Amino acid sequence: MPVDPWILLIAFAITVAAGLVQGTIGFGLAVVSVPLLSLLDRDLAPVPQLLIALPLAVAMVWREWRHLDLSGVGWVLTGRLPGALLGVFLLKVVSETALDVLIGGLVLVGVAIVASGVVIRLSPVTKFAAGVASGTMGLVASIGGPPLALLYRDVAGGRLRSSLNAIFAIGIIVSITIRVLAGEITGDDIRVGVVLLPAAFVGLWLSRFFTDQIEGAALKNAVLAVSALAAAGLLVRSVLG
Repeated sequence: MPVDPWILLIAFAITVAAGLVQGTIGFGLAVVSVPLLSLLDRDLAPVPQLLIALPLAVAMVWREWRHLDLSGVGWVLTGRLPGALLGVFLLKVVSETALDVLIGGLVLVGVAIVASGVVIRLSPVTKFAAGVASGTMGLVASIGGPPLALLYRDVAGGRLRSSLNAIFAIGIIVSITIRVLAGEITGDDIRVGVVLLPAAFVGLWLSRFFTDQIEGAALKNAVLAVSALAAAGLLVRSVLG
């Protein structure tokens, strides 16, 4: 593994915090960890977070399966496939720095729209569009949560967490498959993912102490804050990377 042990220790702590955020509000593993880990060492992100996100998403659906809302999930998943294919195309023709700026800017626009009070109605069109955006962002930067979280921000916490992670689990399988076929996953990515996976589950375990406190307006504000953090992290990485 090409990463120094002390850097891996810092990465472990960051991943615990990222798992805690995802376990509490339904997304955020990659939002918190990818920008910070990329600054530490490019070998730490973003692909290992894509690999870690799959078992974490499955565990979250299992934890709150009683709240799972299957309505509309099909439309979102339908959009994930063309979104992932678009992501592969962008990886081949656009630089990482330009992609960070593009995705970060789009997320900030979405946050601004939602924060302004504009209501985005849940419809087949908006769900499909969110799926495309999530699939593209998830494959390119391993940050696919903000479009879906912004769309579903008004539902209860349990429903938000379980439904988003059901979508994530299936979408991540698609993204991983496409990355493997495109030769975009290396042995080092897998090794880093294996090392950091326990940290994500420590964070998930800790989140059970916070889920009851983050509801209603607090949950909506958290979704906006973490989405904005995702955009800021990508923009900072584009400057420093």
